[in-house]
Amino acid sequence: MSTPDPRFDFPMTGPERTQLADFLDFQRATIVYKSTGLTEEQATRSVLPSPLLTAGGIVKHLRWVEAHWFETVLLGKVDAAPYTESDPDADWRVETGETISRLLNDYAAQCEVSREIVAGLELDQEVPFRDGGTVSVRWVLLHMVEETGRHAGHLDVVRELLDGLTGE
Repeated sequence: MSTPDPRFDFPMTGPERTQLADFLDFQRATIVYKSTGLTEEQATRSVLPSPLLTAGGIVKHLRWVEAHWFETVLLGKVDAAPYTESDPDADWRVETGETISRLLNDYAAQCEVSREIVAGLELDQEVPFRDGGTVSVRWVLLHMVEETGRHAGHLDVVRELLDGLTGE
């Protein structure tokens, strides 16, 4: 099955904020592209040694990563992710009733929240972080490009092993 590629080309010059946002949005779109068109069985099938590394699990995890970095770290909100000390991988585990469509919708909604948060902050703005340190909005954006890109690479492998879909 061929899945249309919704990603975009973006300018190779421009303001730093725009370039950071474009790179992150490209990676986010890659997650959506690589997850679209899967059956429910495919979305939860593990094709690698880790039973948690499924297409649906990656999407769910990234939804909570977005919430953590933008809402919890940058805004100071309580972390609402499903993981606990007794189940630190719960944000990877696809539960009964969590369809790939629902996971993608949740991810898209969380990405929109993240965009809105960043739009109201300066790149150099710093917030308290870990043991008296600080972290800047710029660092969070750069980290999210890296984090989302790393998991997009995982999803590339998972998707190719599931049904042969390849591509950038």
